[in-house]
Amino acid sequence: MNQEVNQLLDWSANPELAALPPISAQAHCSGMRHFAVGVALITARHGQAQAGLTATAVCSVTAEPPRLVVFVNKNVVANQIIRDSGALCVNVLSGEQEEVAKVFAGMVKDVHGDARFGYGSWSQQVTGAPSLDNALSSFDCRVIKVFDESTHNAFLCEVLSLREREDGQALVYLNGAFHQVPQ
Repeated sequence: MNQEVNQLLDWSANPELAALPPISAQAHCSGMRHFAVGVALITARHGQAQAGLTATAVCSVTAEPPRLVVFVNKNVVANQIIRDSGALCVNVLSGEQEEVAKVFAGMVKDVHGDARFGYGSWSQQVTGAPSLDNALSSFDCRVIKVFDESTHNAFLCEVLSLREREDGQALVYLNGAFHQVPQ
């Protein structure tokens, strides 16, 4: 199997720094609580199976070509559906969509699997992945590379379609809680 290696193979880590131990997972999580980040729903569909999760680990990579990177825990159902379909939709949430964020984060008791899609209004764009109507923006993407990174897969995605709106407050996550930020 011929796989493209997209890594600087002639680069190596600073050996003095490589010998130092990293901080604990608990310290890392504590520090990250102070990092205000936008909230998105990552959704995917493959055949009749669909899944989604609330995520904050989404980042723009380049504008030309239009690419995002999305990190998804390997243990969630959506991870395999994204891998099988080769597509996902990044739905950037507005402040009024906090309940949907909580549902897809597993914070609403007894709402699992397909029942999550009973919250919000859904359609699709190009890839067939569920696209949340009234999200601030929905990036419909094809996955072009998958990177294995510890407990997560990093999906490098190319944006095929975009739907956005001009009004609404952004939903962010900070210090263990959701907050609305005016535009």
